[in-house]
Amino acid sequence: MKRWVYVNGNVVTAEQAVVSVFDRGFLMADAVYEVTAVLDGKLIDFAGHCQRLARSLSELEIANPHTPQQWLELHRQLVQRNQLVEGLVYLQISRGNSGDRDFAYPPSDTPPTVVMFTQSKPGMAHPAIASTGLKVITVADIRWGRRDIKTVQLLYPAMAKMMATKTGADEAWFVQDGLVTEGTSNNAYILRGQVMITRQLNNDILHGTTRGAVLQIAHELGLAVEQRGFSVAEALQADEAFITSASAFILPVVELDGQPIGSGRPGANTQQLRQAYIARARQQAI
Repeated sequence: MKRWVYVNGNVVTAEQAVVSVFDRGFLMADAVYEVTAVLDGKLIDFAGHCQRLARSLSELEIANPHTPQQWLELHRQLVQRNQLVEGLVYLQISRGNSGDRDFAYPPSDTPPTVVMFTQSKPGMAHPAIASTGLKVITVADIRWGRRDIKTVQLLYPAMAKMMATKTGADEAWFVQDGLVTEGTSNNAYILRGQVMITRQLNNDILHGTTRGAVLQIAHELGLAVEQRGFSVAEALQADEAFITSASAFILPVVELDGQPIGSGRPGANTQQLRQAYIARARQQAI
């Protein structure tokens, strides 16, 4: 089956999808992105992704080319065209093609470049790793200071992911000033008894869309929530740990830097949170 891609108002085959070599997203990572999960052919947490997209664009002074309703129609069009049942819709917006390479922003009326594509991921809601848990290493957080903006500057997170792979681990958590910030592409959490701890929202971490939903579910399940940083030592003393993201939903973390967390197996609270989140996501999908 052909893979259809949206590029600047046109839906074309993947082979026909092209962007100028002068595009600032290519030259300078001057672009933002969003990833929306799809279950049963429907979009998960779409309103939250639209809100974060608008915020990221605003922080970089890039005009939002579409309204939330228009974005919804474009996402649905691409899901239908690619017959996507379970997977992801990737959206990227750059400051556009300035016609040459220059550090200065192009004129404000330069059209942004908009690219969208889908990725099929059968079994995304029930991966094997959800029942065994992730092994995580820690790495120094040397990223730029505006991690709250969802830009395409992902080189160091990709390097950290490969550092984990080379050690036989699945993921890496960034550590700054002795405290865990987040994972390479996810938010990080620990549980001590019935208390869930995750870093507070600021410029240090991405304001996860899934994170917001999970915090609400945690309250409903009777878990207390502390939004603060936690150290690696505190994580190793925790009963449970997990990550959240649009593509992973909720996945347990069972090992950190070669040492088990809790029992070394996915914990009951993490499993309950995951089940509750997926059930709600399916119920509220659009």
